[in-house]
Amino acid sequence: MNIHYATNRPITDGEFSDVLRRSTLGERRPIDDAQCIRAMLAHADLLCTAWDGPTLVGVARSVTDFAYCCYLSDLAVDVKYQKQGIGRELIRLTQSQLGPRAFLVLLAAPKAESYYPRIGFEPHHSAWLLRAGKSLNHPAGAERQASAGPSPEAVSL
Repeated sequence: MNIHYATNRPITDGEFSDVLRRSTLGERRPIDDAQCIRAMLAHADLLCTAWDGPTLVGVARSVTDFAYCCYLSDLAVDVKYQKQGIGRELIRLTQSQLGPRAFLVLLAAPKAESYYPRIGFEPHHSAWLLRAGKSLNHPAGAERQASAGPSPEAVSL
């Protein structure tokens, strides 16, 4: 097997959805929402890919400023190609595109939680999520001001 790696090589929505599905990451990604998949690709700042001939077998999709922080939002390797160092190489390739002070941040899929510490990632105790559609809580007694703009519920994302 001769895997080739690329940085910012364009991929189609279908190729992206397919590799997510074949990696099991598709269980937690909107692979049946073409508009969302298209936006995920269009707005990524960095895309590193692994290819076996014409077949996409791995992807690392990131949102980054390239200088300080890089959120590695998707790391997916086809299950048939896992345990061959492809994920590690995609992470290395991602790092090679970043400045010397930039660090990687990611949220591990449940099935991959044990993988990241083995390759050098450190856990962080204060990661927080605000799920889509959930409003911010306001301190008790705080009043919303009409001049502050629309409420979070009124904004469509």
